[in-house]
Amino acid sequence: MPTYRVAPQLEVRLEEFELFAIDRLRVLKGISDGLSRGKRPEEMEKLVSELWKAHMRHQDPAETLNKDIISHFVLRLVYCRTEELRKWFLSMENTLFRYRFRLESPESQRLLMSEFQLPYKALPHSEFEAVKDKLSQVARSIGQSASVESVFFKVPFEEVPDLVASRRVFLSKGYAYVAMSQVVSLVVTQFRCNISKALVLTNRKWTATIKEQEKDRLTPIVEALSNAYFGPDYSQPNDATEISPKDIDQLARTSFPLCMRHMLEKLRENHHLKHGGRMQFGLFLKGAGLKLEDALTFWRSEFSQKVGSERFDKEYAYSIRHNYGKEGKRTDYTSYSCQKIISATPGVGDHHGCPYRHFGEENLRAALNNMGVGGNALEGILDKVKNRHYQLACTMTFEATHGVSCDTGINHPNQYFSESQKVLQAKNQTVQSQLST
Repeated sequence: MPTYRVAPQLEVRLEEFELFAIDRLRVLKGISDGLSRGKRPEEMEKLVSELWKAHMRHQDPAETLNKDIISHFVLRLVYCRTEELRKWFLSMENTLFRYRFRLESPESQRLLMSEFQLPYKALPHSEFEAVKDKLSQVARSIGQSASVESVFFKVPFEEVPDLVASRRVFLSKGYAYVAMSQVVSLVVTQFRCNISKALVLTNRKWTATIKEQEKDRLTPIVEALSNAYFGPDYSQPNDATEISPKDIDQLARTSFPLCMRHMLEKLRENHHLKHGGRMQFGLFLKGAGLKLEDALTFWRSEFSQKVGSERFDKEYAYSIRHNYGKEGKRTDYTSYSCQKIISATPGVGDHHGCPYRHFGEENLRAALNNMGVGGNALEGILDKVKNRHYQLACTMTFEATHGVSCDTGINHPNQYFSESQKVLQAKNQTVQSQLST
């Protein structure tokens, strides 16, 4: 198990540079989702093990270690660039390391301790015997066997803040007595310190030289990865999915996520949306099944009330056809993922972006009330927003308004729409079958 102290001297193909990073990012995002959902430590250990097996294995077992190391250093480059990115990466890598360390054998754990050059030695037998009863009391208080482990380390208490905070160690004269089974806390503290310093240094190198030197090769990949979306492609709706302009208001009430409901309300109210809103909402409608001709009809009916049909055809119709791949480079644009929407920076008069991130609490509370969300569900959503778990807040909104759980989490507005339609269709089928019996 690597400690990522030194960048590897390896040749990496550009394709592997990106693919390895994406696989590791799937693991880190899975960990983030698990933590934000409040999974217990034993559940997290299982989750980390499953995520690692699913995404970080290599077809050549000898290359698995290289993939591990390369992917970490690529993502270090990706996430060094802002304080917010550094904080998230550090937290997720720390959690990943913690649970991987716990899965290692005692021999491997001791080797890792020596790699980190921790200056702690096992407690001498005489000192161990002197505090054995106290150690036994702590063990019983946290639900462990009264038979005390035989290997302990005496360390300054500030080195293991998590163990002190949860009262899982015996404290005496400024020292914490850490059992071998708890030594992960010592190692993780050192690991976090090393990665934190390394991220700051990497950011300096990125800003000073790498960004400019690699502007035509690595820089576009690095900048795209922090907003990467790994779910289904919603550039084209399912063959069976098609909506028409007359359906949109009803669908918004039942199946649109809050961000899209909000933009539709503003469009109906002002008969206009700025460019960011037209892109975010227009591509969402395209992904939901609105055909090009129907999209032109829908947007024209609103905009013409403010700017007239002639000006709409002259100034706005082109961009709608462009989104459908019928103008310019003929690129068939895909609808925005939650990650991209959350990272937007709406200005004055803009209505795009993520309400969970960009609304104030009062406006968000009112918007959720309008969706029929209240009570404990509402307070739970607002709590997630305060802790910056915006996608989980949206997932909880889905669960509250549909009466079902959404274990996969919401990662894309069109996923929200699609899952909502499935739930409503299943409920309608149940009602129909009850009526027919």
